[in-house]
Amino acid sequence: MNNKLTIAEMNRLTAEAFHQADKLPLTIVLDNVRSQHNIGAVFRTADAFLLEKICLCGICCCPPNDEIHKTALGAELTVDWQYFKDTKDAVNALHQKGYKVYAIEQVHNSIRLEDEAAIQRIVSCKEPIAIIFGHEVFGVQQEVINLCDGCIEITQYGTKHSLNVSVTAGIAMHRLSSFMRQR
Repeated sequence: MNNKLTIAEMNRLTAEAFHQADKLPLTIVLDNVRSQHNIGAVFRTADAFLLEKICLCGICCCPPNDEIHKTALGAELTVDWQYFKDTKDAVNALHQKGYKVYAIEQVHNSIRLEDEAAIQRIVSCKEPIAIIFGHEVFGVQQEVINLCDGCIEITQYGTKHSLNVSVTAGIAMHRLSSFMRQR
């Protein structure tokens, strides 16, 4: 029988154990994401994959915030975060710390997320990685894209030109973290 696992059977970390655990060297950057629900969902997903940090930039709301909490369900208390008034400052700070920075965006010459060899080359480097997700309507700012080491794109086949930012973040975090755990 396929009975759902209980919380105890899932063997999840406590908040204290999460803070002490070695994190995956993957940082999320949110470039002017306006929806507090999307921000909360990104926190929750970053917690699920044991990522090291989220950089909230520009118009992003910061914890503590009731709307973020509704979707984060407490992950805003476990995942480290930092606020930057300007996303370019976040990218520059990450580069100074040795990160390779990629925007998740549709651009000429983007790397397809399903291109296993290309993604493997990105994650096989020893440097930590940061991925940037943009505003719900406008995406990642072009000035920010210009500072990145590259762009990764999620191929789509329907009529819409974009996915919800928290859905995009979940897909990208899962794919990249799966590869990074193998290195």
